Amino acid sequence: MSGHSKFANIKHKKEKNDAAKGKIFTILGREIAVAVKEGGPNPNNNFKLAQVIAKAKANNMPNDTIERGIKKAAGDVGNVNYEYVTYEGYGPNGIAIIVDALTDNKNRTAANVRSAFTKGNGNIGTPGCVSFMFDKKGQIIIDKEEYEADADELMMTALDAGAEDFSEEEDSYEILTDPDELENVKKALEDAGIPIASAEVTMIPQNYVELTDETAIKNLQRTLDLLDEDDDVQAVYHNWSE
Repeated sequence: MSGHSKFANIKHKKEKNDAAKGKIFTILGREIAVAVKEGGPNPNNNFKLAQVIAKAKANNMPNDTIERGIKKAAGDVGNVNYEYVTYEGYGPNGIAIIVDALTDNKNRTAANVRSAFTKGNGNIGTPGCVSFMFDKKGQIIIDKEEYEADADELMMTALDAGAEDFSEEEDSYEILTDPDELENVKKALEDAGIPIASAEVTMIPQNYVELTDETAIKNLQRTLDLLDEDDDVQAVYHNWSE
């Protein structure tokens, strides 16, 4: 995530998503299956499933595809064997990287993630080796092109709803919340008619690291690209200031 233009990074991610829609739908299908297994098929009684459905809609997953996924998972609960795993490690020049995955084969996923780090001249570390450099937060991004009203008014609406922090970027506003408060703040903004570009629980680096060496940049990009192509990988967080 860029330290300067967060929305540019969001748009970049969405473009990649559009180019790999099949992978995004696969990932979301797995998340739906796990959420249904853990809390049942009714999103009104299953907060995790409600979150996944909102995420699916944000990625333009058709409603009938979502419904089919929920019904399939509900009838197949005993056979859902995906589990969440997290890997931590270092890219070139000590760039901190966290990889969240959802897999039905931990050996396969571990081998693929390790290979992605190795090919980019990095290495997998022990659990907790870099996560202390990040804060888990709810993050809401507002595109300035979509919201032209007063920034102070937006800030007060967000803070009154329970947000922890508000910042203005070149092309966007960023609102940070406690992860448990994300849905409440998001709903308050939506009720106020404020358009939201993205809303997700994410890992925010406490400090960003700049890379100037071209070889290091290419190596890091290779690791990130390989992780992005892996169907088991759900999300990648790093502290590189792109």
